[in-house]
Amino acid sequence: MPEHVAEGQLGSPTQEVRDFLRRRREQIAQRWADEPLFRTVFTVSRDEAVEAGKAVVDALAQVADGDRVEDPDAAGFTVVREQLARMQVARSRAGLSTAQVSTELDTLRPPVENLLVDDLADAPAEHLRACTNTLIVLLGTLRVVVMQTALSEGQALIDRQRLQLLEVATPVIKLWDGIVAVPLIGTLDSARSQVVMETLLEAVVEQHARFAILDITGVPTVDSLVAQHLMKTVAAARLMGAECIVSGIRPAIAQTMVHLGLDLGTVVTRSGLADALAYALHELGAGIVNAKPHGAGQR
Repeated sequence: MPEHVAEGQLGSPTQEVRDFLRRRREQIAQRWADEPLFRTVFTVSRDEAVEAGKAVVDALAQVADGDRVEDPDAAGFTVVREQLARMQVARSRAGLSTAQVSTELDTLRPPVENLLVDDLADAPAEHLRACTNTLIVLLGTLRVVVMQTALSEGQALIDRQRLQLLEVATPVIKLWDGIVAVPLIGTLDSARSQVVMETLLEAVVEQHARFAILDITGVPTVDSLVAQHLMKTVAAARLMGAECIVSGIRPAIAQTMVHLGLDLGTVVTRSGLADALAYALHELGAGIVNAKPHGAGQR
């Protein structure tokens, strides 16, 4: 039975919504547990979906208590952001678009709105309308929070994938005991240059390398920031006990480095990867012998 509220005892719409959410927490969570957004995410048991629903109701009540029903940054939402992200990601992985997830969020409103109307059946029509509007705004803000979380999670995924692509595009090859090389192909930017430095230094430590070759034969251009990153990589490798050899510097890149005033006097450079490897092997005391062609010297 709905509680009878005397007109003189009516609270503000946000207070009424807050009290309603706390009073009907169990019923709301039970109804939400049967909606697709909860039912298809929390598949272990229905009780799990109910508990998730209660957590969201508690968050909404806290937001209403702070009279911030239009604020996606309200403290109450912080508590359930991780859970909302989990729900949104799960639905996205199931093949639903952001618009479809938004539609599923809309299905949460009717069960709550119907309960509110029943709960305030004896309240004046104007007050009931104000409370209903407040509830609608609050649930709309919840949807904004979910969409913000979805965009944030999506950007985080893109950033992780971009880093993984950078790492894949920056392989470290062991050429010989004590010699590692990074053959770079394609455009270098600051982010990729940073990955090059980190990857190369890790390889120097893991392989106990004395020589590290940076081959930039496949790099078309180098700007000032990238050139500075390369110089820092050379210096960092030296601090790690390895000599860094830069090979494959194109004429245009050489001109850029000279124009930038970079001091390459202390950097070992070679025209190509083979020359750089020959230099490193020589420094290690390994001789290189050209085998005679089969039958050479025989008449």
